[in-house]
Amino acid sequence: MKLRKELWFGFTLMALILAGVAVVLGRAETITSGHLGLLMLGLIVVAIMLGFPTAFTLMGMGMIFTWIAYERDTGKTLDLMVQSAFKVMSNDVLISIPLFVFMGYLVERANLIEKLFKSLHLAMARVPGSLAVATLFTCAIFATATGIVGAVVTLMGLLALPQMLKSGYDIRLSAGAITAGGCLGILIPPSVMLIVYGATAGVSVVQLYAGAFFPGLMLAGLYIVFVIGLAIVKPGWAPPLAPELRVVPLPLATARFAEGAQRALPVLLAALKGRRNADVPTGHLLRQLAIVLMPALLFAAVATGAHRLVTAPVPAPETVASGGLAEIGEETAARDEGGLAEPPTEGLAEPPGSGELAEPPSSGAVEEPPGAEAAAPAGGSVAQPAGAADGAPAAAARPAPRGYWIGVGTGAVALLAFYALLSFQRLEIFKMLLSSFFPLMALIMSVLGSIVFGLATPTEAAAVGALGGFVLAAAYRQLTFGVVKESVFLTAKTSAMVCWLFVGSAIFSSAFALLGGQELVEQWVLSMNLTKTEFLLLSQVIIFILGWPLEWTEIIVIFMPIFVPLLDNFGVDPLFFGLLVALNLQTAFLSPPVAMAAFYLKGVSPPHVTLNQIFAGMLPFMGIQIIAIALLYAFPAIGLWLPQLLYR
Repeated sequence: MKLRKELWFGFTLMALILAGVAVVLGRAETITSGHLGLLMLGLIVVAIMLGFPTAFTLMGMGMIFTWIAYERDTGKTLDLMVQSAFKVMSNDVLISIPLFVFMGYLVERANLIEKLFKSLHLAMARVPGSLAVATLFTCAIFATATGIVGAVVTLMGLLALPQMLKSGYDIRLSAGAITAGGCLGILIPPSVMLIVYGATAGVSVVQLYAGAFFPGLMLAGLYIVFVIGLAIVKPGWAPPLAPELRVVPLPLATARFAEGAQRALPVLLAALKGRRNADVPTGHLLRQLAIVLMPALLFAAVATGAHRLVTAPVPAPETVASGGLAEIGEETAARDEGGLAEPPTEGLAEPPGSGELAEPPSSGAVEEPPGAEAAAPAGGSVAQPAGAADGAPAAAARPAPRGYWIGVGTGAVALLAFYALLSFQRLEIFKMLLSSFFPLMALIMSVLGSIVFGLATPTEAAAVGALGGFVLAAAYRQLTFGVVKESVFLTAKTSAMVCWLFVGSAIFSSAFALLGGQELVEQWVLSMNLTKTEFLLLSQVIIFILGWPLEWTEIIVIFMPIFVPLLDNFGVDPLFFGLLVALNLQTAFLSPPVAMAAFYLKGVSPPHVTLNQIFAGMLPFMGIQIIAIALLYAFPAIGLWLPQLLYR
C-alpha cells in the first residue's frame, strides 16, 4: 500500500510536469526551437523520475536534441559530444573530487567515528538531549572529514540509533538528528557538491569553501539548539543518560591514587612529590601530568604568538628615505618622457628624523647616477627604514589592544574552570577525545586551512588529505589491503558517476542553448519585472520543489546552467547564490519521497523503525534549513565576510 501511494505521488508529479509543458506549448503562437528546449527539459525530469540513469539519460537526450538543433547533421553532433567530454577531462578542479572521496573512505574505515561518538556523548552527558547533540557534533566533524552523505548516515545509523533507542529516545528525534547531521557534508567543506557547483557556475572553489564555512556552522548550531530546546520542553523524547552509562573505568595504575579525588591536577602533583601511593610508577604519573597540562601549554603558546602578532611594529608608509624609490620612479618617468631627470631640489637624501644633511660622497669617488643616493646611501649601506637611520632605534612595539586582553582573560577563566572541574573520570574522557577528535581536527585544519589561506589549491589540499587519511588509517592499524582496495573501488565508482554527469550535463546544456531554450527562459523571467528579492525567492522555491523528485547532482548539472546566466540581470553575486543553493540543496536528501538519507537510515535501522517515522523526524530539520536560508539572505555577511576578508 505504501509503495502504491509513492507511485501515485510520482506519477501525479510527472503528469503535472508534462501538463505544464503542454500548456506552455499550447499557448505559444508558433512553436520555435526554444519551445523544443523546454520540452527537452520536461522530458529529462520525467525520465529521471522513472528511474533512468541520470548521466546517460542526459547524454542520450542531449544528443537527440542536438541533432535536431543542428538540422540532423550527425557530424556536428558527434563533434559536440567529443568536445564536451574533453572539456570535462581537462578541468583541473575536478581532480580534487576523487582525492577528497578517497580521503573520506579511508577516514571512515579508520574506525575514528565510533571513538569520536563515544567520547563526545560522555563529554556532553549533562547536556539535555546529550546523545542527539553528540550525534550532530559527530556528524558535523565526520562530514567535514568525508563529505560523503551516505557513509555518514549509514555509519551513524549503526552506532547512534541503537544507543538512542535503548536510552528511550523518540524514534522521530533520533532519525531526524542522524539524517540531518549526515547531510551537513553537502554544505560543510570540503564538500563535493561545492566543487561541482563551482565547476558548473564558474565560481572559485576556494571562495566557495571560505563562504560555506560559517553557514555550515550556523546550520549545525541551529540543529543543536533545536534538539536541546526539544529535550527541555519534552524530556520524555530525550531522557538523560543513565548513571551507569556515564561511568568511565580508570586504568589500574591511576585507580591506586585517584580513589575519591575530585580534582586531577593537585592529586597528580601530590603523587609526584611522594605524598600519596609511592608504588605508582613515576613514568605513568608524568604521562598523566603531561596530558593534564597540555591545554595550559597550548593556551600559553597561542597567547604568546597572538601577543607577538598584535604588538608587532607597523612599518611606516614610506620605508625608505626621501629621494628614494619614489624619486627613482619620478626620474624613470622623466626619462620615458624623453627628458633627463631633475636633480633633487633639496640637495642630497636626508634620512627621516635626522636634522643634518647627509655627507656628500668622498672626493675621488666615482660619480653616482641620479637617484643612486636613495638606492645605496653613503657608505654603501642599504636604505634604512623610517626611524632607524643614524643608529636610531626601530619603531616601538605597539601596545596590545583591549580585545587581546579580553580574549586572554576569557581563555584564562575557561582554563581555570577546566582544571577546577577536571576529575580523573573527565581526564579519561579527555584522553578519548585526544585519540579521536584531535587527529580528525588536525586533518581537517591542514586541508581546509591550506585551501582557505591560499597555501594550496583544492587539488593539492585534497592530495594532502588523502595522504592524511592513509596516515590515520595506519596509525589506528586499519590500513589493510582490503580497506585500501574497497576505498579505491568506491572512489572510482563515485568519481566515474560525477565525471559522466558532467559530460552529460555539458551535452544537455549545449543542446538547450542551441535550441534557444536559455534565451526563452531569460525572456520569460525578465518579462515578469521581478526585483532581486523576488527573483531569489522564486529561484529558491523552484530548487526546493526540485529537491523532491531529484537529487542535488541532477539539480546542479541540469538547472544551474539555466539559473546562473540570469544572475547578472538582477545583480546577484554567483558566490552568494551558490551558498543559498548549497543550503537549499540539502532538501534533496531530506525531502520525501526521494530523501536518500531516509533510505540510507532505513537500510540499517531495526525493523520496527518505519520509513514514515523517519520522514516525520526529518520535517522539523527541513524547517530549520528554511530558517537558515532566510538568515543567510537577511545577513549576507554570514557567508561573504570570510571570502571578502581573504580574497577581495
